[in-house]
Amino acid sequence: MLTGGCHCGQLRYEAEGEPFHATWCHCTDCRRSSGAPAMAWFSILASGFRVVAGRLRCHSSSERAQRGFCPDCGTSVTYHGKDLPEVDIATATLDDPSLVPPEDHVFFGSRVAWMVPADNLPVHRRDRGKG
Repeated sequence: MLTGGCHCGQLRYEAEGEPFHATWCHCTDCRRSSGAPAMAWFSILASGFRVVAGRLRCHSSSERAQRGFCPDCGTSVTYHGKDLPEVDIATATLDDPSLVPPEDHVFFGSRVAWMVPADNLPVHRRDRGKG
């Protein structure tokens, strides 16, 4: 069981099941929603994610997806693509982010020019397996 929460502590969640698709995302939407040059995410089946304290507020960041955040402090916590069985969780919101390290970089073609990773992880110009 993975546990985590937002910056102010009002929102707490649990994620049960095997994490997959642990990645650094460099897409414009992730950068803007986090205020960071890249955002680390991992996926879990949506049925294994539950908010146990506080509430998750969502907004449609595109016609294909919703992003969940803490309505009190604004911490970006989730990304959920419509019609997908998984939810992506912001890795840094875990109580122990070292438990799910990123395995690659996606949307690397959209990265900020000065963001040059030194981790030797595979890079994908778009999403995994799509370029």
